[in-house]
Amino acid sequence: MAMSYKVRFWEIRERPDRRKGFEVRWTVSGQEKSESFLTKGLAESRRSKLMTAARDGEPFDIHTGLPASEIRALKQRTTWYVLSREYVAQRWDRTPGNTRRTLADALATIAPAFAEPGVAYSAPRVLRRALYSWAYNKNTWKSDPPEEWQAALAWLERHSLPVSALEDPDTLRRGLDALCRKVDGTAAAAKTVKWKKAAVNVIHLRSPSVASQRAAGAFCT
Repeated sequence: MAMSYKVRFWEIRERPDRRKGFEVRWTVSGQEKSESFLTKGLAESRRSKLMTAARDGEPFDIHTGLPASEIRALKQRTTWYVLSREYVAQRWDRTPGNTRRTLADALATIAPAFAEPGVAYSAPRVLRRALYSWAYNKNTWKSDPPEEWQAALAWLERHSLPVSALEDPDTLRRGLDALCRKVDGTAAAAKTVKWKKAAVNVIHLRSPSVASQRAAGAFCT
């Protein structure tokens, strides 16, 4: 995660032509960030909160523009499953077909491994198919998945680890080790592993810890 103490705040901008007509603006390391609110009071409250974090010496994330304390809180609430689906939703329309398939395959492989320790879905092949063919395939989201897939995905929603847990090297090791194996437990081809690993890294390395970066380099070698 790229952090910076170079934070600058601007005055609230009023934009009467928009529904949320009061905009809080600031920069982190020269990159402009903004959030819009319905009332000036809400905007002032948000600006004050951000300024307090800066005065307290918190670094701000260059990518999101948020202070470190808010990043930590988000990571505690957001699960890997939710984060990975958000990433697919954001990138889908500008991602080539082959890359979509590689990403879906990688995420379908690693998502079950990033469930709570000691739990496993009773039908792993069903879960993998539900992930690959529906959860990580935006083209299918306009219709509901089959009931069998719904049950599998509901299980993963309940048991997926928070993103913050991935900063533990042992947790990351368990997930990345899954990329090295096929569903039947046999070793995956080295080229396949490389593609899957790269696909997962574009999500996880948006907010890695030093420990997880070190751990990641030790897998599938």
